[in-house]
Amino acid sequence: MATLPLLTDDQLTPEAAAVFADIRATRGTDYVNNFWRALAHNPAQLKATWEGLKPVMGPGALDPLMKEMIYIAVSAANACEYCCHSHAASARAKGMTPEMYNELMSVVAMASSTNALANMLQVPVDEAFRA
Repeated sequence: MATLPLLTDDQLTPEAAAVFADIRATRGTDYVNNFWRALAHNPAQLKATWEGLKPVMGPGALDPLMKEMIYIAVSAANACEYCCHSHAASARAKGMTPEMYNELMSVVAMASSTNALANMLQVPVDEAFRA
């Protein structure tokens, strides 16, 4: 259960409504998901988060599916159920197959394990790896 009620469109401040309009226009959909509806209680935070997300997830050197898969990996590592589900849905819409998802989860699990080992053992970084 959300810690704040999810705001409907008719409950939005004009500032939050403007952000929702931009979300809809940018994504080409009328749907605004629960994450944004929860953030709408704080229109300044809503706007800042959306303005930060747009360029990161927009066109760039990484293709849209790769960006979604990275988002899933970080969300899994941070145990964010909401982000895992929302970005998995987005990645599937962009072409992620079940095989790709399973391989991604294997990489996340292995990286988590080897990260823990390297941290626990305090392994010094090889000079050849330093940029």
